[in-house]
Amino acid sequence: MVRTGRLIASGEQVVLTAGDLTLTVVTVGGGMRQLTKGDWHVLDGYDPDEIPIGAYGQPLIPWPNRLADGRYTFRGHTYQVPLTEPDKGNALHGFARWETWGVLDCDVSRAVLGLDMYPRAGYPFALSVTIEYSVKPKSVSVVTTAVNAGRDPLPYAHGFHPYISVGTSQIDECELQMPAQTWFDTDARQIPIGRRSVKDSPYDFRAPRDIASTKLDTAFTDLSRDSDGMARVRLIGNNGREIAVAIDQTYRYVMAFTADTLHDVQRRRRSLGVEPMTAAPNALQSGDGLIVLEPGGSIRSHWAIEIGSRAERTPPD
Repeated sequence: MVRTGRLIASGEQVVLTAGDLTLTVVTVGGGMRQLTKGDWHVLDGYDPDEIPIGAYGQPLIPWPNRLADGRYTFRGHTYQVPLTEPDKGNALHGFARWETWGVLDCDVSRAVLGLDMYPRAGYPFALSVTIEYSVKPKSVSVVTTAVNAGRDPLPYAHGFHPYISVGTSQIDECELQMPAQTWFDTDARQIPIGRRSVKDSPYDFRAPRDIASTKLDTAFTDLSRDSDGMARVRLIGNNGREIAVAIDQTYRYVMAFTADTLHDVQRRRRSLGVEPMTAAPNALQSGDGLIVLEPGGSIRSHWAIEIGSRAERTPPD
């Protein structure tokens, strides 16, 4: 049977609401296409028929960020995956963001999307992943569970790529608080070459300060956490709005991206990419944060977007 009718580039649209908060998740890539609170676009999203070239709102599985030369060795075998950042000779952000996910469960404020990743060239492992999205009037919760569905151990890492906005025209006008002690120095291909203390560097945002003209495409680690075990990266606007990206202890690394290199010039510095990551860039090669899942083994990771005002410093209900 030949199907007729037009395909929407982002797939099925799953709309979740709580109060005036509306989240749209999509089946192509399994990510968040749009998040609004009233007329405030909390996420810098994309249109239903637009391809999210900048990984807008997408899950990054089975590795986040860059893999140098697209090559890695695991348990004595060397594997090659396609180069998706060919100008730098890297493979970028895994496979899952281009796959079609299924809707496993859904109600007004909650949805579960699932993906079975079958073995393929360069990653001959079977991985089953679910993402549970839940919305409340001031927050979005995202829980990712990965299960080794095969018969052999597999290497795994995971990240997410939301671009947050407090509604200002540029993030230069905002303050950033990044609770990290350490940043990753990189080479021209953005592959880590060392860890550096944020002290006395342009990357010290432990106390909130203006982003101004600072350019960030930078990974951080050694995160300070609040009493609930979550580390919070805060974007604070001069309009009184504030967003926190809260990440649990499975996310030991986080990337901040001011979007200066996006091909779409209009999107540059319009929002801040805050990327929770379970592993460092190039982890499939370096092993830095890489998780090995035994057959039947699983890992659950939780992060959230918390929406409030400058005066609010406790997680929303």
